[in-house]
Amino acid sequence: MQIQLPAKVHKIIDTLETAGYEAYAVGGCVRDSILGREPDDWDITTSARPEEIKRLFSRTIDTGIRHGTVTVMLDKEGFEVTTFRIDGDYEDGRHPNNVTFTASLEEDLRRRDFTINAMAYNETRGLADLYGGLADMEAGVIRCVGDARERFTEDALRMMRAVRFSAQLGYRIDEDTQAAITALAPNLQKISAERIQTELVKLVISPHPDYLRIAYETGITAQILPEFDLCMETPQNNPHHCYTVGEHILHSMLVVEADKVLRLGMLFHDIGKPQTLTVDEEGITHNKTHPVVGAQMTREILRRLKFDNDTTEKVTKLVLYHDQEIAATKAGVRRALNRMGEDIFAMMFAVRHADVEAQSSYQREEKLQNLAYIERLYQEVREQGDAVSLKDLAITGTDLIALGMKPGRQVGAVLQELLDRVLEDPYLNTPEKLLDISKKIVT
Repeated sequence: MQIQLPAKVHKIIDTLETAGYEAYAVGGCVRDSILGREPDDWDITTSARPEEIKRLFSRTIDTGIRHGTVTVMLDKEGFEVTTFRIDGDYEDGRHPNNVTFTASLEEDLRRRDFTINAMAYNETRGLADLYGGLADMEAGVIRCVGDARERFTEDALRMMRAVRFSAQLGYRIDEDTQAAITALAPNLQKISAERIQTELVKLVISPHPDYLRIAYETGITAQILPEFDLCMETPQNNPHHCYTVGEHILHSMLVVEADKVLRLGMLFHDIGKPQTLTVDEEGITHNKTHPVVGAQMTREILRRLKFDNDTTEKVTKLVLYHDQEIAATKAGVRRALNRMGEDIFAMMFAVRHADVEAQSSYQREEKLQNLAYIERLYQEVREQGDAVSLKDLAITGTDLIALGMKPGRQVGAVLQELLDRVLEDPYLNTPEKLLDISKKIVT
């Protein structure tokens, strides 16, 4: 097994080995290289102690020196170099209380989470695969190094990482590893919202976002996203649907591109359905107010998981508007653009297409044809440069004040009236016509 190390990584390893120490590229970068992927970063492990690493390189940063990690800087690029170590007890379920440095690569690799992440490589000794990582990659398996319960008790976040790696790589989770997740999932309560958010996003934007199903089956979502569990357990006895709410959500995520906002939009678009479920006399289920309820729930969930404001606002709006009717006319499109904002409106086509594709085949072609027609109208509205907001009007409040209006509510009310008329008829959007209409409004 031969891996092409970047020149700077080779230089760091060669410097350490020339000085008499062992050094290897380790972890995810080795895994990704074997898979033919470009690693995001390169981590290096070595028998050299932190003070010895610092002595060998002119520019270093004490990134996590208490745990043996020094960042070596080469031409403004940083590489984490960590001393072989054995972790102490993990009393907080996330970090070791202390570490013990060791001269043994085997001991260092033994503390790592999964076999596929417990491989090391250098160009002299080749691949160090002491725990069967390569065989598990060939078999497509996520398996803990050693005892799964020990690994997850040490760091509860590893349970989410197992599902996330499964989704990213399309691998199955080893039976013992999955059983340990099921038993220890409540330990995720010890993990910060920020860490949960990071892993959830990586899963959601992976090639297999529907593997969130595994998180449900193992009890992970019961701890981090209980609202989703309700969706998995909520039926849809309706001609438009063929799945439970949760399965519909999972199928819809597969249809949109791997964009964070779009995938989260699909994850939450029907999150309000369990709370709004009604059943009519014929036994048909309905969820008429679910977008409004769902938008409120989405905002609360994203805040709970510490998402940034921009993501929270965009996803919440996608949920609010995903099922709102858009009249199949140019005026209807302009009004929808005004209501939603152009960035949300533009994303709405992907959301609605995914929503339809994850429903039953009932009226699917008609729905998709209607959506395509509205998208054509949208393109025409854009090409014509039609006004869709107050800033697009040919006059401003200053022009109205010049007519003699007093600054304040009246100016705002007149501008809104003008916009309403222009949304209906864009040819009214000239200074002359709008000023003439304004005079008639106030007389």
